[in-house]
Amino acid sequence: MSESDVPRPKVPTGVAGLDEMLGGGFPAGSVVLVTGLPGTGKTCLGLQFLLSGVAHGEKSVFLSLEEDVPQLTETARQFHWPVDEAVRNGSLKIVRLDPKETRQSLHRIQGELGKELEALGATRIVLDSVSLLNMLSDDEPGRRTTLFALAGACRASGATTVLTAEADPRHPEITRDGLSEYVSDGVILLGYRTGGDGHRVGLSLRVLKMRRTAHVRTVQPYSIGPNGLVVDAKAVDFGGP
Repeated sequence: MSESDVPRPKVPTGVAGLDEMLGGGFPAGSVVLVTGLPGTGKTCLGLQFLLSGVAHGEKSVFLSLEEDVPQLTETARQFHWPVDEAVRNGSLKIVRLDPKETRQSLHRIQGELGKELEALGATRIVLDSVSLLNMLSDDEPGRRTTLFALAGACRASGATTVLTAEADPRHPEITRDGLSEYVSDGVILLGYRTGGDGHRVGLSLRVLKMRRTAHVRTVQPYSIGPNGLVVDAKAVDFGGP
């Protein structure tokens, strides 16, 4: 058995039901992509993952290409998560990467970010969202270089990383950029369930891939409530993959 085939320790996600689907959580040190259409809870899942780590004494970093710090903290407050205390005591750091500052952000991602993350000593990282990396490069080779540099920096830090990305509305099982899936060890798809009349009737989650993990592959309903995302455990067949 090669080193890459050896099962890694699991990092609990903080999402009820999802850990059961994954046999305990994300493989430690992995890069996991969470993709879905707008409104499916990608940012919420990312914050939930980080604050679950904070609750267990870990350090977490949220790298934001979308929302400003006040918007993110307000989102967390809506779920009654202790985000303000976490930011004050340094267990959660929110870093804004402004897409408008193209050259500076690219330089930071490709050269300095890895050292910054390592210095912070974070065990959990979320980047929201890699879809906006398209704004930082004018061509596909440039986007590919930036994305691989970002994933490499996160892996080098030793942290378990969640990347969020917008799904393609025409093909909701893939991302808009079509690249993020290839740099990720795992892919979780958040989407809408539709009734026979074509109307949306709820939310559904599916684990499309998760390296070195026996996971449930069926589509499972979930909800976004007062405590964040919750996968309907009664609807999950935990008997096997």
